[in-house]
Amino acid sequence: MNVSRLRKRSTKPVALALVCAVAMLTAAGCGDGRQRSASPAAPTGSRPPAARGAVLSATPVADLDAQQVVARLTKAGIDPARARYGVRAHRIVYRTLDGTGKPTTASELVAMPKSGDRDLTAVSWLHGTEVYRGEVASVNDASPDRTTALLFASTGRAVSAPDYLGLGKGPGIHPYGDPEATVNASLDALRAARAFARRNGRDLDERVLVSGFSQGGPATMLVGRALQQGVDPHFRPGALAPIAGPFDLSRFEAAAAADEVARSSLYLAYFVTAWNRMYGLYATTDQAFRAPYATSVETLFDGDHQASQIAAALPPTSKRLFTEAFLQQVRHPTGTLRRKLRVMDNTCDWRPDVPVRLFHAKGDKDVAFANSLHCQRQLTAHGADQRLTDVGRLDHSATVLKALPQVVRAFDSTR
Repeated sequence: MNVSRLRKRSTKPVALALVCAVAMLTAAGCGDGRQRSASPAAPTGSRPPAARGAVLSATPVADLDAQQVVARLTKAGIDPARARYGVRAHRIVYRTLDGTGKPTTASELVAMPKSGDRDLTAVSWLHGTEVYRGEVASVNDASPDRTTALLFASTGRAVSAPDYLGLGKGPGIHPYGDPEATVNASLDALRAARAFARRNGRDLDERVLVSGFSQGGPATMLVGRALQQGVDPHFRPGALAPIAGPFDLSRFEAAAAADEVARSSLYLAYFVTAWNRMYGLYATTDQAFRAPYATSVETLFDGDHQASQIAAALPPTSKRLFTEAFLQQVRHPTGTLRRKLRVMDNTCDWRPDVPVRLFHAKGDKDVAFANSLHCQRQLTAHGADQRLTDVGRLDHSATVLKALPQVVRAFDSTR
């Protein structure tokens, strides 16, 4: 949810938090997360299903020595004190599944340290929402998420940074907020990273350190839970470190509907158009959007429009973009919307077997600090090993810059 980034760089999209729960996890309830899920059934027919996580292509995108990594981190405003190695990074295109279980492909950035270690611990970095497919780490060298991957890799770890479906080199429109697609893409990205590492004489150990910012905060908890439930025979969670995540999505969307969030119209429009594709929130666009926006708003969120273009095409407030009747539905959800939001509000409602270190800033005006308090309360109720750190009076974008070195230190302490 990088409203400040949008203000500073016209090509940087606003990030709206993805808060989603895998259907498997929903069915499992809010227990301790140890239950194992059944493997998906093989499709009917003589041909075996394509291997999930299979690497389709690998394209070099970065090759930096340690000094160059430090320079990149310093320029971005990230403390480089923990950087030790140079980094090589590749864009990987791999096989995965969409939210309905159909085969598709996705892309990710895989970053490896220039160290002599053959066995590496993996970091799964889950980015904040992007509206433009060309903004993600595997494609854009200037992406803050690529810089983040360089940070983690420079500490001696392998990094898997998925672009999610429909972004980067993935086909179609990003299914924003699709729970299964998000977790599928992230887990299959880890499998692809391991396969790529093995091609180069290295391997990833079973522990995965998962972290993510904004949208990636709740996604961190979902991926961690899926790993704890044993959805992959090799990987398990090692530690979880979500940053500034909107863990109480119902309240966040209600705040956006009340124009209590910066760039509320863009936030809410992305959420509403994506969820309408998946869940059918309205029958016709004019039920949700006012004229003249009803005829064009859905086409703006196709992955090919930059945030600055979308912002210029929309009014600055939700009140001017949406009908009052629809805003009332967002403020007081019923039916499908209420059921889906209720699940999203409970991404922390389980007991991780590993430490959870939450990071947020009380100065965050985009995603209120109360969201991390919401997550902390749920984790505490399950007796989890958790801690919430306030990184200061910072805005949303500055929060992640201040938190990342602390995440590295937290991960170092789990060794």
